[in-house]
Amino acid sequence: MNLLQAPWYVAHSRPRAEKKIAQFCAEEGWIHSLPLYQSVKNYRGKRLVFKKPLFPGYVFVRLEQNDVARARQHRHVANLLSPPDQTEFVEQLDGILAALETDREVRIAPHIVEGNRVKIAAGPLRGIEGIVLHRPGIIEVILRLDFIGHGAAVKVSADELELI
Repeated sequence: MNLLQAPWYVAHSRPRAEKKIAQFCAEEGWIHSLPLYQSVKNYRGKRLVFKKPLFPGYVFVRLEQNDVARARQHRHVANLLSPPDQTEFVEQLDGILAALETDREVRIAPHIVEGNRVKIAAGPLRGIEGIVLHRPGIIEVILRLDFIGHGAAVKVSADELELI
């Protein structure tokens, strides 16, 4: 089977081992994806930019059937999952990867809806807890990756959106 036609798997990693799994996949010649985003931290006047996994704990890899056992046995792989709907998974993953290739800010998006209890994580109101009433005026598109229960948010202007 051609590796481009091989099914996608989701390698659930041990803590903070995503880049090690991606390196292993590269060494094996496997097609893989570890979506990364830039995180900027300021330390005593220094500005440091880190590349962090968009979906902590997950690496996406195409595997032929005879490579599945080898991937599963890697010391940094906690579990190897197979998406039941490959077509939907590929469409969702491709959308997220396309967003990461733009100059737009992409970040992990928690599923926040009306009625959720939330805690403000930054700014002058940091630490305050509340309940979401509604979210008007926020122009973010959530790109879902249903199989792992996560999504990525990308900011867009209103004139770039249309109803389906």
